[in-house]
Amino acid sequence: MEPGKYYTLKALRSADHGVYLTDELENVVLLPKKYVPEGFAIDDEIEVFIYRDSDDRLVATTKKPLIRVNEFGVLEVKEVNRFGAFLDWGLEKDLLVPYSEQKHRLFPGKKCMVYLKLDEKTQRLIATTRIEYYVEKENIELEKGEAVDLLIGEPTEIGMQVIINNKYQGLLYDNELFQGISPGDRVTGYVKQVRPDHKVDVILQQPGYGHVEPAAQKILDVLKANNHFLGLTDKSDPMIILAQLEMSKKTFKKAIGTLYKQRLIRLEKDGIYLVNPS
Repeated sequence: MEPGKYYTLKALRSADHGVYLTDELENVVLLPKKYVPEGFAIDDEIEVFIYRDSDDRLVATTKKPLIRVNEFGVLEVKEVNRFGAFLDWGLEKDLLVPYSEQKHRLFPGKKCMVYLKLDEKTQRLIATTRIEYYVEKENIELEKGEAVDLLIGEPTEIGMQVIINNKYQGLLYDNELFQGISPGDRVTGYVKQVRPDHKVDVILQQPGYGHVEPAAQKILDVLKANNHFLGLTDKSDPMIILAQLEMSKKTFKKAIGTLYKQRLIRLEKDGIYLVNPS
């Protein structure tokens, strides 16, 4: 059994300090008593996460960590000492980022993008902020407009770092950011372009006309929730539209144009009215 992974294991025998679990190869690991579910009996199966405890022994837990081996994540620094920085990853034993694996020094309270790996020398799970060594840089198997899973990382001078499909590194530009996001958020995005230098630009809105329909539906939902009126027009400040609807002015204008053609709204000087509210 490898630390950092989930396994479905069978209860082998009980002990005062927990239940020993086994796999098909007869490997054995302890599930401490505090994680044993009520009514759990010999030969019952359970899904557990395997990692090393404070005594460096392999142990099972039913708690869900925030990150698994060979995954990227954004975690908060809890403590820094002579060994390195320790991150909160949802388990009792914090996750170590040794100083040699820190691209920049980390401080308590800071959130950082990391990659979880198994250290070959010690066979312990450690995190690294040197994520550039663990993303695919050459064979970028992405298409323009493709929907992708994004992990939002740390801000840069021009946007936000993202990890795409737990495999590629990309960038979300500030001037194309039309909804509130924070480091650690996982959202759906779209590939804007794969550049000749193999870097990937992404956006959060579906490219082309595909993003207009959900934007139109959002405007309808806001109208229904606000007494069938929205105090915005095509002359409203882009920042006000962004703050109220989390969309660009360009998208807003396309969406209200669609709703107007469908005769679902009425456009007046003071704002937008819902037609025939029910």
